[in-house]
Amino acid sequence: MWGILASVVGGLGLFLLGMTMMTDGLRLAAGPALERILAAATRTRLHALGSGVLVTSLVQSSSAVTVATIGFVNAGLLPLGPALWVLFGANVGTTMTGWIVALVGLKFKIEALALPLLGLGVVMQLTGQGHRRGALGSALAGFGLLFMGIAMLQQSFTGLAGEVTLPQGEGVLAVAAQVGVGALMTVLMQSSSASMAIALTAAQEGLLTPQGAAAVVIGSNVGTTVTAVLATLGATANARRAAAAHVLFNGITGAVALLLLPWLVPAIATAREVLDLPADPAAKLALFHTIFNVMGVLLMWPIASHLALWLQQRFRAREEDEAQPQHLDDNVLAVPSLALDALDLEVARMGHVGVRLARAVLHGAPVEALARDHYIVNQLDAAAESFVERMNRTAMSQRTSERLALVLRVQRYHQTMAQRAIDAAPLVALVALADTRSVALHAAFVQQTDALLALCDPLDNTPSPALLSAHAQAMELAYQDLKAALLAAGAQGQLRLVAMEDTLRRLSALRHAAQQAVKARTRRAQGSGVVDDDAALAPNEESQP
Repeated sequence: MWGILASVVGGLGLFLLGMTMMTDGLRLAAGPALERILAAATRTRLHALGSGVLVTSLVQSSSAVTVATIGFVNAGLLPLGPALWVLFGANVGTTMTGWIVALVGLKFKIEALALPLLGLGVVMQLTGQGHRRGALGSALAGFGLLFMGIAMLQQSFTGLAGEVTLPQGEGVLAVAAQVGVGALMTVLMQSSSASMAIALTAAQEGLLTPQGAAAVVIGSNVGTTVTAVLATLGATANARRAAAAHVLFNGITGAVALLLLPWLVPAIATAREVLDLPADPAAKLALFHTIFNVMGVLLMWPIASHLALWLQQRFRAREEDEAQPQHLDDNVLAVPSLALDALDLEVARMGHVGVRLARAVLHGAPVEALARDHYIVNQLDAAAESFVERMNRTAMSQRTSERLALVLRVQRYHQTMAQRAIDAAPLVALVALADTRSVALHAAFVQQTDALLALCDPLDNTPSPALLSAHAQAMELAYQDLKAALLAAGAQGQLRLVAMEDTLRRLSALRHAAQQAVKARTRRAQGSGVVDDDAALAPNEESQP
């Protein structure tokens, strides 16, 4: 008995390891292609649904597609409405695992296929590390391990047939127990595909009746909602909305399927005969799994728009707190390019608050009124740094690494801008004590600097390099004229030297803050492909006051 259980655990381990290697390998091999497919193919609900089905069928992991979808929602590239249909399609696409197990995994001597795949995949992985060939090799090796795990599970269940009795019967309690077994297996193994493989092999070996196996499949679908909920602990509001849609889809579909279960199983048997599929239980169960999820899509079709609107009104408390990151979700870390999109959006939010802070200081806001914005900038900066540390644990391409360096530079510019504004806040511009010309020049400097900072707001504008450069030059000229006037007023005794020094230090700090804002805006435009040079950088930006 213990030997059989050890074989079950070992087979399950091979299956899960194979699924992980295959998913990671295909995701890395696809690279940005996964993003392009999802971004370009969600124009309508049918396109979005088809994208979810197709991509999940290819990578054999609804989790990978869910992560990518949440990443697009967080990055503002995919509205919640189309994202729901990608998630629903992922539920349908994941049924491909059942067909692989039923029509391939249980029909052949798997070792004959698995071992060559494993050997070829390892060779490709070892000779192509860091290249697409290596990622494809990892996927092939994972596919081989997956088949070996299925073979070991099949052999183990053959031995368990006379030793173990799974919940049987068609009563309410029996069906509830079968659903519970399916959900528990998915929660423990964190894989509905593994639960599906176990249910198929158990049904094939006679440990479960067709209806009992169908109840286990329903339970495994419901069990995935626990994983989704756990994945959103501490996540952003958009991630929790997507997870809520996933929970509702599986919960509603599971409830309806359970109510119709006594009629669905005979209908599946009839459909199998019409489609001329094999008569074994595994094929029936794979067909049930597909029909069950397609039925869920049909149930959601008329209510999806209302569901999206309802979800938009939920989970708003944390998002309303500006100091709380809105885009940094650990669910996107598995896809570095998506994580970078999320980081870029969060750094832009940080820059928006930093510009607001600098403009408030420019117009003479008291230090006490600036504390909130300063706190927000520091919190977002710390959150971004922590997110980058977690990003660095994931392999990323050279292009992504270079773009990450650019985003980090922009982040540092925003932080310096905010700090220089805070440095200027307690210093008072005593221009009124000088001559009237200095007062007029100070008003011109404030006006030019404010206009420049408004252009640099990363959430409000995408100015042309020429416009940004013109405003930067106008601000610099206004600063130099005002500086010369104040120095002259100090030299002539019209302004005390201490007052002159404090005023110049304040103006210099504000000038430096504006220059940092210009640099951040220019560098971010470079990262987006808007400009390719430093033409918009403020002149003499590194000069001393």
